[in-house]
Amino acid sequence: MGSNKIETVELGTGGPRVGVQGLGCMGMSFAYGPTDADEARATLERALELGVTLFDTADMYGRGENEKFIAPFIQAHRDEVVVATKFAISPDPDHPDDPYKRVIRNDRPYIRQAVEGSLKRLGVDEIDLYYMHRREVNVPLEESVGAMAELVAEGKVKHLGLSEVTGSELRAAQAVHPIAALQSEWSLFSRDIEDGVVQTAAELGVGLVPYSPLGRGFLTGAFVSADKELTKDDFRRTQPRFTGENATANAALLEPVRTVADAHGATLGQIALAWLQHQAAARGLAVVPIPGTRKRSRVEENTGAGRIALTEQDLALLEPIAGQVAGARYADMTLTSAGRE
Repeated sequence: MGSNKIETVELGTGGPRVGVQGLGCMGMSFAYGPTDADEARATLERALELGVTLFDTADMYGRGENEKFIAPFIQAHRDEVVVATKFAISPDPDHPDDPYKRVIRNDRPYIRQAVEGSLKRLGVDEIDLYYMHRREVNVPLEESVGAMAELVAEGKVKHLGLSEVTGSELRAAQAVHPIAALQSEWSLFSRDIEDGVVQTAAELGVGLVPYSPLGRGFLTGAFVSADKELTKDDFRRTQPRFTGENATANAALLEPVRTVADAHGATLGQIALAWLQHQAAARGLAVVPIPGTRKRSRVEENTGAGRIALTEQDLALLEPIAGQVAGARYADMTLTSAGRE
């Protein structure tokens, strides 16, 4: 796949300049079953070689362990990389031993506590992009973003981001402090944010960082049924669209992706990423997807999507997929923009 680096883009008006594709680091130490730490570390290095400069983590991934895992890499390449992390999802004190039982906190004291923890675990003086991971609707958004803005003024954070907010929430936040990026799920399987959120981001000059752009691996054809094929500790086993009859029905939706992939001599995952690249160009947006992987070969494959230009015929084949997907993105959609819009 060569050593050509991917192009760069400014992530939001006044935001950081990053490669047009980032790297989701969660699975390197959390949520997707057993991992090879040495291969994951090599994957970070290979991604940077290919021009990937946005590396995404969160304090809740392994309760801080993911931030610690990528910290040596971030410190070794501090002037070359943009590190993004998130706050808001906290362990549920009533279920301390269950990593998937959580509460949402957006209050000022918690934000200040969270940023100090992330700074320490990452071993940096300033976080390049700091996201509010989820919205707690009982805390005024202006209060939360105001507290985040204080971190910018204090030099603890460089740019602010939000995740899974509605268009109106994004607009309200932008009125308090410039928002560089919005991170929400967006893929051939998940297009909720096209109902107002994408348009608001374009209007305000906010960059979009699609998470799970490969449908948590489903769009690559890596598995059909999570409850039958994935390990017991893989969180995809809890997601409605990847289990039971939904999984079987959704697997059939990959056929047009295969058709387009065959026409381009590409993989299914590359087509899914090329589709997002098209959305960026068509909508005049900065779109930096963060496919997650812990293998060098996958990073090489993913960044290779930049060479693919989809035709109108390709797009017509791919267009109906999301409308036919069976099952919700999460068992509980109340903490997503789609659950509040």
